[in-house]
Amino acid sequence: MLLTPLATVIALATPQSPSTDAAKASGPVRLDGSSTVFLISEAAAEEFKKVAPKVNVSVGMSGTGGGFKRFCAGEIDVTAASRAIKPGEVDLARKNNIEFVELPVAFDGLSIVVNKANTWVTSLTVADLKRIYADGGVKTWSELNPAWPNEAIQIFSPGTDSGTFDYFKEAVIGKDGKVRGDISVSEDDNVLVRGILDNKNAIGFFGIAYLMENEGKLRGVAIDGGKGPVAPSPETVEDGTYQPLGRPLFYYVNAASLAKPQVVAFVDYLLEKSPEFAPEVGYIKLPADLQSMVRTNWVARRTGTQFVGADGKEVHGPFRSIYR
Repeated sequence: MLLTPLATVIALATPQSPSTDAAKASGPVRLDGSSTVFLISEAAAEEFKKVAPKVNVSVGMSGTGGGFKRFCAGEIDVTAASRAIKPGEVDLARKNNIEFVELPVAFDGLSIVVNKANTWVTSLTVADLKRIYADGGVKTWSELNPAWPNEAIQIFSPGTDSGTFDYFKEAVIGKDGKVRGDISVSEDDNVLVRGILDNKNAIGFFGIAYLMENEGKLRGVAIDGGKGPVAPSPETVEDGTYQPLGRPLFYYVNAASLAKPQVVAFVDYLLEKSPEFAPEVGYIKLPADLQSMVRTNWVARRTGTQFVGADGKEVHGPFRSIYR
């Protein structure tokens, strides 16, 4: 199993169970990170308040990269991420003596979205997406397909601090590729939604939850990853056919924060309820066997990441082949 040198199995609390009496817990829980995972974080914080009225869970939305910066500096207890932690972030955490527990909570489909008035784009290949988003890419729809309108494409994207941006760039453009500079960016997915709603020539991407939330207003584009066009949906993300844009979502918990009963109680609640919250806000719950695996790692207080190898490089491959 590939783990960073940081990874160890430690008993920071009772190893048999992380459960804490939520009703008796009090104090703050500081959570920041992904705007994609924010929907789960927000739902969990609101519902947890009902069972733990003395705990104040503050939920930020500075993006995956922004959340990791704060997390690796020891500023927050939990960070939400729409991608796994990167080698540089692991190094920063180690430099600041931050150990952490890595917890996948759901799956998401990164959705390519166009305006409802766009009647010509029904599907795109990964190569098409690269031609749109890569540096030096096409400027009009007709450059992509001569049968399409000779009108300028208005391109929207999450900001560079977003895990959604990172995932898209690697999956579509390539790790060493460059995204074009003449696009509209925002760390707030709702801003991207409004931009696409206001322009019939717009195209953008964000988590499937925001597509489902705006169903009827926006249209998701089927993506051909090499085996024919597949539309983004909970079913295609869960069964693995929506490739290469299906991805896991994570929480990372500062190991030092496990000394705080309110943090333990909240994370315990989050893991228990995330199979309910994820589909409610448009994401896909983990299958039962993966839920059990995550729970086991949480109970064991297993620290470190399984997505960076002992050589300090990112581990690539199907999620199930990596996470244990």
